[in-house]
Amino acid sequence: MARVFSQEDGNLATRSIITSRAVDYIDIDLTFENKPGAVFDSANSSSNILTDIFKKTDAAAVRQSVKNLLLTNFSEKPFDPYFGGDLNRFLFSLSEEFDEIEIQETIAHAIANYEPRAIVRAIDVKLSPDYNAVFVTVKFQVVNTAQQEEITVSLTRLR
Repeated sequence: MARVFSQEDGNLATRSIITSRAVDYIDIDLTFENKPGAVFDSANSSSNILTDIFKKTDAAAVRQSVKNLLLTNFSEKPFDPYFGGDLNRFLFSLSEEFDEIEIQETIAHAIANYEPRAIVRAIDVKLSPDYNAVFVTVKFQVVNTAQQEEITVSLTRLR
């Protein structure tokens, strides 16, 4: 019995099928520093601002995104009230209503939902109720690479 292919498939024996694709991750550097020698001319509308500022690429872009995600509180992003790690809510009731496991679950849930470029490998949480502080270390792997990254976020309550 012969195989029948649609006309769009063409001859599959001569065409290669792409099974994976290398993806470059590129984000804007949130420091918004100008590149040396770059001058922004507001009168010239054809100037491309993306060539005038630094960019984060690959693992650095994902690391910046994860840190930004963790430090964002719920309802800070318009039209997406559940975006963020909402870690600041843990500062005002340390050691009373929650534990490290709840913080770990919150972080894992936020990264799984809002940062598809990262796979969480480990989350280490240290509570310091005497100093009203939470120290979080997240170890993750960048998708499609074997590169492991680590980010540490410390939150302290100001008086």
